[in-house]
Amino acid sequence: MDIQRIAAFSQGSEGGNPAGVVLLQDAVSAAEMARVAAEIGYSETAFAVAQEDDARTWRVRYFSPESEVPFCGHATIALGAALGAQGGAGSYTLVLNDATISVAAEATEHGMLATLSSPPTKSRALSEAELRDVLTLFDLTAADLDPRLAPAHIHGGADHVVLPLRDRARLAAMSYDLDAGRSVMRAHGLVTVMLLYIEEDRSFIARNAFASGGVLEDPATGAAAAAFAGYLRDAGWPHGGGFTIRQGEDMGSPSLIKVALDDTPGASVSVSGAAREIT
Repeated sequence: MDIQRIAAFSQGSEGGNPAGVVLLQDAVSAAEMARVAAEIGYSETAFAVAQEDDARTWRVRYFSPESEVPFCGHATIALGAALGAQGGAGSYTLVLNDATISVAAEATEHGMLATLSSPPTKSRALSEAELRDVLTLFDLTAADLDPRLAPAHIHGGADHVVLPLRDRARLAAMSYDLDAGRSVMRAHGLVTVMLLYIEEDRSFIARNAFASGGVLEDPATGAAAAAFAGYLRDAGWPHGGGFTIRQGEDMGSPSLIKVALDDTPGASVSVSGAAREIT
């Protein structure tokens, strides 16, 4: 099995979120994918099976070290880079468990750039239990939240909670117990909890706890970025058609996520990032 290791949303030769990418000619069992993902140890590994009738269509599944997830943005960016290197620039169709999306690859002087089109987005207010549990998990109170944007349950192929914080230092100090986080996220069906600082209307800094997959923190989380874009659109935020998220800075792995969207409720959004091979 040919395993590629690629960091997605990297900045030059640094940062990004490492993902495993496995391009297969024939399907393997879910148990085998889970075993390989656990062995690789990255927050996610994408397994893509070539479709015989269309060289540009791939069946894709994503596995963390502890579970299968329905959609992973950074692993999709890494997959796009791998597909572009193997099959050339252009768009590829990806058939996921619950949606069909696309990823486009482009070669640049600095390496591969990939852009995914997300599954449909949606958002809703948090229930009292959800808000209580996630605030308690991170030792936060309502006073820590930024009143400009309410905490919310957000979806763009996977389910997340976003907590906008009023203080950049509070974001930098993020900490929580992994086992407690796993219990909270699994109890509420969450893939990650996204803690966020609003730098400007179109510039955000994020940290994403991924205890549901057995990972304390993600350096870059494309699926949450897509879900957050849908939430900004639902909330009437002045996004101007696009914004950036910086992530991973507080854990020494600076990552840059670029998001483009229109004002169509629930529509797919575009998430772009650079990718680099991990040697």
